[in-house]
Amino acid sequence: RKTQHKMGKGKSNDLRDVKRKGKAKMQLKRNIGYFDGVSFIIGSIVGAGIFVSPTGVLKHSLLNVGVALTIWTASGLVSLMGSLCYAELGTALPFSGGEYSHIKRGLGSLPAFVFIWTSTFTKPASNAARALLFAEYATQPFYGMCPAPETLKKCLALAVLWSLGILNGCSVKMAAWVQTIFTLLKMTALSVIAVGGIVLLVGRKETLARFEDAFSSETPDASQVAEAFFQGLYAYGGWWSLNYMAEEMKNPSRNIPLTVMTAVPAVIVFYLLVNISYLTVLTPKEIVSSVAVAVTWADRVIPSVAWIIPVSVAVSIFGALNSSMFTLGRLSYAGSQSGHLPVLISMLNVHSCTPAPAMIFSTIIASIFIIPSDLITLTNYFGFSAWLMIGLTCASLIVLRYREPHLHRPYKVFLPVAFVMVAMSFFLVLAPIVWSPNLQYVYAFLFMLGSLIVYIPFVHFKLHFAFLDKITCHLQLLLEVCPADESAESKC
Repeated sequence: RKTQHKMGKGKSNDLRDVKRKGKAKMQLKRNIGYFDGVSFIIGSIVGAGIFVSPTGVLKHSLLNVGVALTIWTASGLVSLMGSLCYAELGTALPFSGGEYSHIKRGLGSLPAFVFIWTSTFTKPASNAARALLFAEYATQPFYGMCPAPETLKKCLALAVLWSLGILNGCSVKMAAWVQTIFTLLKMTALSVIAVGGIVLLVGRKETLARFEDAFSSETPDASQVAEAFFQGLYAYGGWWSLNYMAEEMKNPSRNIPLTVMTAVPAVIVFYLLVNISYLTVLTPKEIVSSVAVAVTWADRVIPSVAWIIPVSVAVSIFGALNSSMFTLGRLSYAGSQSGHLPVLISMLNVHSCTPAPAMIFSTIIASIFIIPSDLITLTNYFGFSAWLMIGLTCASLIVLRYREPHLHRPYKVFLPVAFVMVAMSFFLVLAPIVWSPNLQYVYAFLFMLGSLIVYIPFVHFKLHFAFLDKITCHLQLLLEVCPADESAESKC
């Protein structure tokens, strides 16, 4: 507090030079172990989609069961290849910020700034959408066939956002504990569906015939397969989340690759078993026409306790939202450390050593998106940006292999895998724009290029306003935060 008081008197204008003498270093603590990492990855990937509407793959596969299951498998393998590329970067550069930190190291400051500029808009909007979807499922049982009031859903969504924001800002261990509990709950629900399908499949000749003649239906053309592939990859989204917490992983050199190799294959297996279970109970036409496939499945198989599935959907969304809130806070924290966001966001709470200002910042932005929820629909046109950044991240891996060959890499992915991921990423960026051109894509690109308006004066030329230091000082005292100390391993 004495140091902060001196700052208030103007004795030090550089907030980054403040050190807490005689006390432990202010750094993010390594509190996340192997099982925590597995629960974060699985919790990030498994959301409402596999419960509510896994129809997209089957629909674009023209109800061809064999093609649909093949696409589910292929989408999982692509996600696994991407996660292995990220595992190399996470072990070699174990910093908070995920793709942002790796793009900055491999490709430079400007591409990294474009990433954080775009993510500051899209990721909070995604969290707002998850919060609203959770509120939809949590309130609907109380209203029966009538729609729940919009005001109630928005208030509940805001309450959930701020509850998780405060939790993640106060304690990493508590956030990891909540994530583990909710991941276990959602995987239990998936296990009920998967095991129920296997039990029903045994001895049913008509159902077994459906799988024996899996490829007998009409075969989709190349564009339809690509559309189905998009749907499958979307369902696996979130495999990249572990790299955002690399700085807080215990023994990252061992745990990051091991966690990835456990979590992603487990999700692939569960997704396949759940889809087989759906196809065991329902016909392909029934699946495509169902609003919520898991609910329809439960009504057929366990009608007396079918309410378990809607509850499981809400639990799954809550867990995915917690994981997303956690990673977004680390992205803001890393961006601020590099000077791409206000300095206050890079500070840590003096009591818990958590990036509380970063969590507050990301939660405020997500809350803004909830109030006029129409804004969330705009983010649909930024879907290509996620794969653009994945492509740039994998390109960073390739660049670093040649530019920094002596960088310590506890784990190395087979390099052609990175080239495949770069090619796949840019295909996924260009395909929707070419097949269904829309003016909104132009607006999205212009928004990304608009980052230059901020980058050139404030980052490149380091334009600074003195009055911002006073505001930062007052907020620092109010929030009880101070700058993080740089460790030897965190210096890029």
